[in-house]
Amino acid sequence: MTAGYLHLDQMAPWNDRLHHLEVIGIVDEAPGVKTFTFRSERDRWFRYRPGQFVTLELPAEGGPLLRTYTLSSSPSRPLSIAVTVKAQAGSIGTRWMFEHLRPGARIRAYGPTGQFTHVAHPAARYLFVSAGSGVTPMMSMLRWMADCAPGSDVAFVTVARRPEDIIFRRELELLDRQMPNLSLAMIVREKPAGETWSGHRGRLDPARLTALVPDLATREIFCCGPDAFMTLVGGIVRDAAADMARYHQESFGEAPANAPSEQVPLAEGTSDAAVTITFATSGVSATCEPGRTVLETARHAGVRIPAACESGLCGTCKIMKHSGQVRMEHNGGILDDEIAEGYILACCARPDRDLSVDA
Repeated sequence: MTAGYLHLDQMAPWNDRLHHLEVIGIVDEAPGVKTFTFRSERDRWFRYRPGQFVTLELPAEGGPLLRTYTLSSSPSRPLSIAVTVKAQAGSIGTRWMFEHLRPGARIRAYGPTGQFTHVAHPAARYLFVSAGSGVTPMMSMLRWMADCAPGSDVAFVTVARRPEDIIFRRELELLDRQMPNLSLAMIVREKPAGETWSGHRGRLDPARLTALVPDLATREIFCCGPDAFMTLVGGIVRDAAADMARYHQESFGEAPANAPSEQVPLAEGTSDAAVTITFATSGVSATCEPGRTVLETARHAGVRIPAACESGLCGTCKIMKHSGQVRMEHNGGILDDEIAEGYILACCARPDRDLSVDA
């Protein structure tokens, strides 16, 4: 029986453990940009917050690639999820998806997770600012609002090189007509060829952004795009005397497959002696040198722990700690209640004493 013939109350929700997905649709969104839509193989519905991300395990020929992608879909439509990805010149994982994924293909995935969501920051007014494929989490949030809170007050500013490069352009224009309190501004850097362009042309700068959104200092602001773009927007917001606690940004880049983490100096209070990590599932014990992470030690010992961002953000390397103590500086990839249950992120957990983990 397929999910389409079941009621939600007959189905279990998808959670942040490993799951299997089936490709059910592929759409060209812009040059070099595709949306891949998935359903769960196990008659599950998708429970997540708009703006969160998943980690896909891509079965490439040289070994699995773990890649983190923001969901462009909305949890208000829970029987499928979608990621919208751009194939950059050096993006090995995304290019593999373009070349190999077809309807019916199956892959594994972890998630969803992430704190970049308006649900975590309720406000009367929002500002979404994006460049290029950074529009993806904004689209997830806007789609949720269109379905569940169409009267939401949102100023939406998106930047691209050319009109044809604006991802979700037609849908954004449609939502701009349907949502009474949505203010949409699309900015392109290059003069359109063969098209009458009614949007803005040029670059985003302080004068343009404050003219488009005069009350930006009073809005909850979400920004996503290249690092230089987010630095620019963050500076504009700061200069506008806005409360920076209301400014949120996020970006993802593809980490090389199985790339080792860089060794870092010992944190204050961390043991300066080697300890032993027991990987209970694999039946392997290994010495962890001072300052090394659980993930680095696992790789050295030949124990595989799935990992993607390796910066404590995506949560892919979450494992259960049975005994011992670690110091962990993460970036939102694990929740406080998960830590209380005993979970750690292997990529940023450094043992203080002998440790036993599920891996």
